[in-house]
Amino acid sequence: MTLSVRARITHSNFIFDVDVDWPAEGVTVLFGRSGSGKTTLLRLIAGLERPSGARVSFRNEIWLNGRCWVPLHRRRIAMVFQEASLLPHLSVRENLLYGYKRTPIAERKLHLDEVVRMLAIENLIERNVNQLSGGERQRVALGRALLTSPRLLLMDEPLSALDTQTKRDILPYFERLVMEADVPIVYVTHAPAEVERLADRVVFLRDGHIDRVETLKHALSRSDSPLFNDEGVVSVIEGQLGLKKEHGLTPFHVGEDCFWLSNPIYSDSVGRSQRLRILAKDVGIVLTKPENTSLLNILPVTIQCIEHAREGHVLLGLRLSGGQNLFAEITAWSCSRLQLLNGVNVYAMIKTVALAE
Repeated sequence: MTLSVRARITHSNFIFDVDVDWPAEGVTVLFGRSGSGKTTLLRLIAGLERPSGARVSFRNEIWLNGRCWVPLHRRRIAMVFQEASLLPHLSVRENLLYGYKRTPIAERKLHLDEVVRMLAIENLIERNVNQLSGGERQRVALGRALLTSPRLLLMDEPLSALDTQTKRDILPYFERLVMEADVPIVYVTHAPAEVERLADRVVFLRDGHIDRVETLKHALSRSDSPLFNDEGVVSVIEGQLGLKKEHGLTPFHVGEDCFWLSNPIYSDSVGRSQRLRILAKDVGIVLTKPENTSLLNILPVTIQCIEHAREGHVLLGLRLSGGQNLFAEITAWSCSRLQLLNGVNVYAMIKTVALAE
């Protein structure tokens, strides 16, 4: 079952030309710079663009093809935009129930209590929407969209209008939605951190064309990925959080390996699948495991590849014992001095480990 789009739109100074499909499940992120065509692709899926010759289908159901056109309300799509467009004369509860009451009973998959719990908005339910912060408004807008029980959820840069701290605060609720709501999502962003945190796959757009479609794992496994910005190459490791231990450390289990985190962890995250974000420049290499060191995260790895990086540096592609990938950026001199080669087993020493945020 796929979501498929084929279209060509010509403007005076821009040509949008795509022929793409991807699995209609999980979170698909449309990623690219401003003006790359992300929002145009989203509007085609929603039925807000209807160019001649275009074709859009969802799970073998034709939404647009020649004279055949299914309007937005019959596609059962919900949309969340940059600005939460809540009804100001209604309370939070009334906003949430607005679409729910208009959804036929037989089509209701999600209900008020579970959406309120999922987004942790119990304390907001009786408020007027004018009393809400930006992050709270977006959570309510997301809840209202979910309560229409959509077959597909479209999100157009829903965090771009929020400050950095509010984005960090709201992302865990988006993650919970992804895990619990079981609704395919198409998510537009130009922020790599949001991709790392939420995506199952990434559709890269550039100048109105599809550059490539990749799973997040593949997108992060190549050193030239567009997801890597000024911070350099990043590894994203998937695992599960354990219970906080003595001295405030929290274990993060990745197969047989264990990372130790010192950043605060909420109790309701224990046991949940999470993603760990590690900068390649924060990873060092030793040939034998040191006995006395202040570094807590020292893991056995196998060198998979060695690439030239910025001047005087090389990028090592490493494989953890469980099969996940880890990057390390070290000096070319260190690589030569340690006589590092493909296939050699070494230890990765990681300076800073944090949950992706």
